[in-house]
Amino acid sequence: MTQRVGIVGVPPLAVIEELERAGAVIIDLDEPQVRASMDQSAARIPRVYCAILRTVVLNCMHLSLDRVYIDVGTGKCDCALHTAEILADMLTVPVIRTRNQDTRAFGYPLCTSRMPLMEKFKKITQGVQSAAPYPARKRCEPQCGFWGVPPRDFSLLSLFPDTTHIFGWTRCMENKTPANLEMERHFDPNIPTVFFSQSFCAKSALAKHLAAKHPRAIAIDCDVTAGSSTHAKIEAFLELSGIEPAHRSGA
Repeated sequence: MTQRVGIVGVPPLAVIEELERAGAVIIDLDEPQVRASMDQSAARIPRVYCAILRTVVLNCMHLSLDRVYIDVGTGKCDCALHTAEILADMLTVPVIRTRNQDTRAFGYPLCTSRMPLMEKFKKITQGVQSAAPYPARKRCEPQCGFWGVPPRDFSLLSLFPDTTHIFGWTRCMENKTPANLEMERHFDPNIPTVFFSQSFCAKSALAKHLAAKHPRAIAIDCDVTAGSSTHAKIEAFLELSGIEPAHRSGA
């Protein structure tokens, strides 16, 4: 019988390889998998946790799973360690805590390719469910940068041009080395960059710190959805940097 296995964060490559050999269906619990109000998770996890971990709990409340792997090391966050405890008490299936310390580099061809930013993020997040490397792609000259984690609400990605390079934890994610702090804190000072974090995420400290060091940057955070003010801030920043928001240019 095919097993349905949930993953949180980026489990070690050995875990993904084992699941692939077993023919398991891998479900990314960081992403919305059910149509349900986030308010339902409030009885299990504080509202001051980031929307990603609250989404994890919400998914687990509704999905039928055979087990869950959750990264509780530096490749995810300290809050994931506490969320693992919540899931272990909440679920009747095994919740297996992992610490991804993988150092084998897979590269990040998607992060530096020419492609709609939303499509790039979808491909990168889907790649977590496979041990295979990403196909090679031609590097494009960047017009701007996006630093940070994959947002829960991908709609804000539609504002960026196809020539946006991705930095931060998302680049580590594509490289399959989520605990690589040196890669995570890297940015390009020559291109205007949006430093993004989910509200209440510990990475917002690093986002604001790096944005202050960058000569042309803005730090943005949002909770469950990216409201009109978040969109307006990004649009204004891009326009002031001489970049027309993608949805206006028809990209």
